[in-house]
Parts: sequence; C-alpha cells; structure tokens
Amino acid sequence: AMCLRAHGFTCMACGDTLSNKYGVVAQELVHVHHITPVSKLGGATIVDPINDLVPLCPNCHNVIHRKNPPFSIEELKGIISQAPKPTGQ
Repeated sequence: AMCLRAHGFTCMACGDTLSNKYGVVAQELVHVHHITPVSKLGGATIVDPINDLVPLCPNCHNVIHRKNPPFSIEELKGIISQAPKPTGQ
C-alpha cells in the first residue's frame, strides 16, 4: 500500500494503467514488483516500499521475470521502445 501511495497505479515500465484498457473494473489493479528479487534478499530484510518496490502491470511483471536475474526497469523500457508497433491501430 505504501508503494502504491508513493508511486500510484501506473506501470513504471510501459506507463499504462489497467483502467485505461478495462475501465473501472480494473481501477487500482497493478502488481508490485521487488526490484531486488526476494530470493536475493537473504533472510529477514526490511523492504523500503518506496525505493525497493515498483508498480508494474501484469504483462510487464511477467516479462521482467523472463530471465534470471530479472530485467531491470530500464532494460524493460528499452525492450518496449524497440518492440515493433502494431499497424492499423
């Protein structure tokens, strides 16, 4: 909740919100991503919800975990910017 209060519900990678696509039914729907994977935290760790967590849409969250270690937010932004854009839309 603190992460979302600080960062909002816009995906930090693609810049979209699910409510833009699905309307009110998806309002405030977003995943919260650990910048440092939980498996790398090592035991009891205090997580800073503002600096250690970011909101990602489910698609970006899935893609960011397509490799181990996960892509960084900046890497994913680069992937998005290089992706072919659909025609006719």
